[in-house]
Amino acid sequence: MMKTQFEQYELDRMRNDPENYIWGIFYFNPKDSRFFVPKRNYWMGWTLNFANPYSYLIILGIIIFAILMGNI
Repeated sequence: MMKTQFEQYELDRMRNDPENYIWGIFYFNPKDSRFFVPKRNYWMGWTLNFANPYSYLIILGIIIFAILMGNI
């Protein structure tokens, strides 16, 4: 699915807005439906949108995976 230029501009605006960050590091924006969001600096990778409930499932999955791998 291709995003229009306006949609991409709006997504970038939300991503760069400091009001959408808790303590300056945790992205929390209920208006943004994505659960993976590029960090403010693209070269630093991706972050989770903690307003999206699937983000917590991803974190839980990583923790469970780490526990299982630690027990092998």
